[in-house]
Amino acid sequence: MDKKVAIVTGANSGMGLATTIELAKYGSHVIMFCRNENRGAEALKIAKEKSRSDNLSLILCDLGSLESIRKATKEFKKHHQALDLLINNAGVVSIKKRVTQDGFESQLGVNHLGHFLLTNLLLDNLKAADEARVIVVSSGAHKWGKIYFNDPHFIKNYNVIKGYGQSKLANILFARALANKLEGTNITVNSLHPGAVATNLGVDRGTGFGKMIMKGLSSFFKTPLQGVETAIYLATSPEVKGISGEYYYNKKKAPTSKRGLDLDLAEKLWRWSEEQVHL
Repeated sequence: MDKKVAIVTGANSGMGLATTIELAKYGSHVIMFCRNENRGAEALKIAKEKSRSDNLSLILCDLGSLESIRKATKEFKKHHQALDLLINNAGVVSIKKRVTQDGFESQLGVNHLGHFLLTNLLLDNLKAADEARVIVVSSGAHKWGKIYFNDPHFIKNYNVIKGYGQSKLANILFARALANKLEGTNITVNSLHPGAVATNLGVDRGTGFGKMIMKGLSSFFKTPLQGVETAIYLATSPEVKGISGEYYYNKKKAPTSKRGLDLDLAEKLWRWSEEQVHL
């Protein structure tokens, strides 16, 4: 593969770090979008060692802050004109209700709205590439997901399961809508389910709650490296060149829920998301 410029969000641990390392091994110049400066710097060091590549850099980006996303994209544009790969990987699970800097419920705010703004701000850079690919990491959880337009941020009754399912359905609807809007261009957009992967996703960032639970269940889960196989396939394989608007699992096209196929719902979510992030 020719040297391509790639952005990976949530690149400081788990699947994001594994994706970064694998893309760097392919020869890509990978920009790691990380929320925390210290963790990001440590992850950058690990990625360079494991990939044996110096073609990596770090940009601080908190997907729970619209201001941070705008600042990060400006920083990227200072150094790069074209963007070949955008891997929207970062994600959170919030057992207790949390809100982002902008007042969004954290799962919808980080998993969907943050990536929605980021991708739209980088569209000109993606269009400047010869062949650009946007890859959205969703989840099988989308199958129980519903978009709660009447109370999307769960102001009344917070429920982690409903919230996570909503955010993962939003990922798929966003990918489908974007693929539809970019039909006939040099950009393809696909989403994926990585499988059950042992990461820090369900661990509370502040208290560490959930760490022992995840450790105990880790033998039943894929490793992060196994979990990124489909993302790497979608990023690098010539087999998916020109394919857009699909959902993949284990490197194959997979069925989604009926809601995941609803383009009217996808368009409604797009318009609502534009309002939320002030696009």
